[in-house]
Amino acid sequence: MRKIICTIIVIALTTFLFTFVSAQDKKPAEPPKAAAGPSQELLWGWNDIGNKLIAMAEDFPEEKYGFKAQKDERTFGENILHVAYDNNIMINALKGISVRIAWNEDSLQKLYVTKESIVNYLKQAVNDGAELIKAQGDSGLTSEFKFPWANMMAHRSFGWMGTLEHSGEHYGQLVVYYRVNDMIPPASRPKK
Repeated sequence: MRKIICTIIVIALTTFLFTFVSAQDKKPAEPPKAAAGPSQELLWGWNDIGNKLIAMAEDFPEEKYGFKAQKDERTFGENILHVAYDNNIMINALKGISVRIAWNEDSLQKLYVTKESIVNYLKQAVNDGAELIKAQGDSGLTSEFKFPWANMMAHRSFGWMGTLEHSGEHYGQLVVYYRVNDMIPPASRPKK
């Protein structure tokens, strides 16, 4: 019985020492990179969702821009216009430009009728937002602005959060449009 106990102890100690020595030979893990500033993190999120929507707008066939999954919703093209339009309203408000919505989505659909014009409108909105984030920097996120959809003041960070969330909602909706058309959205395709 003693031999069995001694053997178990020797095996346990050997295993422990081997594990301990092996761990000592490994390099310590790199510490994580420092957090970027809040405006840099926002810029990353803005460009991420914006570039996904741009990829969809460029990728979806022009002949299917009139597609909708069911009758009581926007077409694919109308969704892209809607996101770009709402982004532009928020960007102008965040710039301090008094926003009284002069256009409506019906008038935009008459102005932007081709896939190319819709894609360019979205690209310009994403670019304008990125430039504004860079220009206003971290301090711009804590300053107040007149919120365009309510009679209230808000911090600019609140405006950006709402705009990102809204863009994400429509990205998700457009993923459904892709799937219903037996298409794979750009972000879901295998990486090359």
